[in-house]
Amino acid sequence: MDAQNLYDLTPVARLALLGIVVAMGPLAWVWLRNRHAPPARRLAALTALTLFLTFDLVLFGAFTRLTDSGLGCPDWPGCYGNASPIGARDEIHAAQSAMPTGPVTFSKAWIEMIHRYLATGVGVLITVMAIASWIERKRLALSPWWATATFVWVCVQGAFGALTVTMKLYPAIVTAHLLGGLALLALLTAQWRIYRAGSLALTGGLRRYAGVALALLVAQVALGGWVSTNYAVLACTDFPTCQGQWWPPMDFEHGFALLRELGAGKGGGYLPFAALTAIHVTHRVGALVVIVVVGGLALALIRQPEPAARRYGLALVIGLAWQFVTGLGNVVLGWPLLAAVAHTGGAAALIAVLTALLTDSHPARLGRTAAVQLVPAS
Repeated sequence: MDAQNLYDLTPVARLALLGIVVAMGPLAWVWLRNRHAPPARRLAALTALTLFLTFDLVLFGAFTRLTDSGLGCPDWPGCYGNASPIGARDEIHAAQSAMPTGPVTFSKAWIEMIHRYLATGVGVLITVMAIASWIERKRLALSPWWATATFVWVCVQGAFGALTVTMKLYPAIVTAHLLGGLALLALLTAQWRIYRAGSLALTGGLRRYAGVALALLVAQVALGGWVSTNYAVLACTDFPTCQGQWWPPMDFEHGFALLRELGAGKGGGYLPFAALTAIHVTHRVGALVVIVVVGGLALALIRQPEPAARRYGLALVIGLAWQFVTGLGNVVLGWPLLAAVAHTGGAAALIAVLTALLTDSHPARLGRTAAVQLVPAS
């Protein structure tokens, strides 16, 4: 496909309509369940549901990437200028006939377009949240700028989604798109917790420790995205060693060159296998650091007198165990699709848990919960 055809805005109106249709179900469900509730409760319910769907979108994005469906429709925002693969059946058939195992097939086109439909639906829900937040701003304790920032960020995510396709799965863009999805998840998590008006008393030191744990986790997720984007998972197929060695030959210069195309090394040429090894081993070392730091935070929380703190600690322990099992499964079982998607889901869940912990324990929340109980905590 010529570069001039990478962006075809012909189906934009139809895709927007499809996004509205996708969002109508969740919006109707929230409205029916909360039609007699105050605005704050309705917005809290909409935020919670959008958070859930965004988590699902992150998982489906991982599924799209791991099934090599990211270029199932090689233009944006539609599929060969159509709103669905049905209208592009001739183009897809021609591409699949020319290369049956290539990036464009009917199944991959549908996976890619379903991902776009879900993303558009989530975008519509976030737009409704932003508009409703401004309309009801005088009756809400949460600033409408939260929802506005989320709206802006989902637009940025859409731009990264477009670049992912038009730049042919450029590794840095794909990794940034993953991190952007997790940032959107964190924004929605913080808003949901603020709406619930709960609080958790933590010492300043423990809260700072949680902030460091979240920063390290984000860095580790970035490394994990870099592993997946560069297909470096199978550079090591044994554990705890790699290629039968504790420190195999590695090429960090090529492995961590950010400005390069998929499969290319620094300055062009093929990406050396030692570069893939460097990416994989670095992720393993990062995993060890995260287990120690987040595990230490979990134990500290479990020792706290408040039941809420102990619940957060238990959630972190479960999340770390999940990540270890799914990560190990990726290595020793040859990167099965289920384990790979589950590993992404575990990372997203850990980020949501730490974001919720930091939101609930923010000093501004203490002392306000009793006065501002907009949505009773369950």
